[in-house]
Amino acid sequence: MVTAGDPAPAFGLSDQDGNTVSLTDFSGRKVLVYFYPKADTPGCTTQACGLRDVLGDIGDTAVLGISPDKPAKQKRFDDKYNLGFPLLADEDHAVAESYGAWGEKSMYGRKYMGIIRSAFLVDEKGELADVWPKISPKDTPKNLLKALGG
Repeated sequence: MVTAGDPAPAFGLSDQDGNTVSLTDFSGRKVLVYFYPKADTPGCTTQACGLRDVLGDIGDTAVLGISPDKPAKQKRFDDKYNLGFPLLADEDHAVAESYGAWGEKSMYGRKYMGIIRSAFLVDEKGELADVWPKISPKDTPKNLLKALGG
């Protein structure tokens, strides 16, 4: 897992509209990069809608959601909840791995590899200002607002 003060791992991924979005597209701005397991599931919907609801309170801070879902599934998720920020497809989970957001999980005694719900606040210089591993869906927008002084 990367830690606060580390340079944010760079990436370029397809968004829900098929455009390539890179972290460097947001140079000079703060960016919340968050990883979620699966579009349109209860926890992921709570998290995404919570972030959508604070967009007006975070100034020019960008929000980027990343999951292993294909762009078409991300598009349906965005359309259904009118999220209004890029949802990026990390189908081979390479970006999640670079942030330490991919690892062993267990459910009902079965172990498997998957997304560890995590959020990262990248500062204007491309460094990690805050790192929230294993964050709860409801805490993601709260932590962002707190980190931004809101």
